[in-house]
Amino acid sequence: MSHYPKKGIWTACPACGRHVHASQWGHWQQCPYCQYWQRLSAAERIDQLVDPGSFEPLAMPEQAHNQLAFPNYDQKLAHARQMTDMTEAVITGTATFNHWPSLLAVMDSHFMMGTLNTVVTQRLITVLQVARKRQLPVIIVTASGGARMQEGLYALVGMNLILAELARLAHAALPLITVLTDPTMGGVSASFGFKGDVVLAEAGAKIGFAGARVIQQTMPVTLPPDFQSAASLEAHGMLDAVVPRPALRAKLIDVLASYAFQGGNQHG
Repeated sequence: MSHYPKKGIWTACPACGRHVHASQWGHWQQCPYCQYWQRLSAAERIDQLVDPGSFEPLAMPEQAHNQLAFPNYDQKLAHARQMTDMTEAVITGTATFNHWPSLLAVMDSHFMMGTLNTVVTQRLITVLQVARKRQLPVIIVTASGGARMQEGLYALVGMNLILAELARLAHAALPLITVLTDPTMGGVSASFGFKGDVVLAEAGAKIGFAGARVIQQTMPVTLPPDFQSAASLEAHGMLDAVVPRPALRAKLIDVLASYAFQGGNQHG
């Protein structure tokens, strides 16, 4: 019998570098030494936020297509599907939060860095359309590096398509709540990330457009240590609140209760 620990039991914290046992991360996936929050999968996020057993996935397009014949894209998609057991970088469905119903979309940074592509765009548009039919609020939890370069212009057009659908949601007087988690960058932050009627951020999240290193090399400027942090964005009026992970569900319940949407056509 080997005296070495099983593979994957110990991991180095990305923030402080300390070795953390799997049991020490706990339910909230937080480093016990520096309080760094591990990135969650979409399934873990849903499990932490919604009422137990209430999540019902929406039927969505399953596969992305390599329309530009981008080298190695098919292989990267296959690898991402195998590693995450997901078909794309977002999970969508209906759920309740302390019995308040909502449409929910949760992005996953483990699937090609949560990048926005044609399938993710279509899934988000479908969520917004179903919300209008059922007269329900929408919660989008972002975790993304931006638009997916392997789909080029097709991915970039998705930003405008989602914004157009958000305008229809606003015209229907239905609320959008966005929850920005680590990371929310690029085209996702530049389009729908900050379009929520209520914009929340998870504590410790990195949020911005271009990366700090790119900005520093391009300008050139010396950036403050807290640049693109959730706390800094809140201090500059870009966010409504920064919420620690254990308090996020309660915060969403409070926001939904303030709107008091019970839902109209539940089967529309």
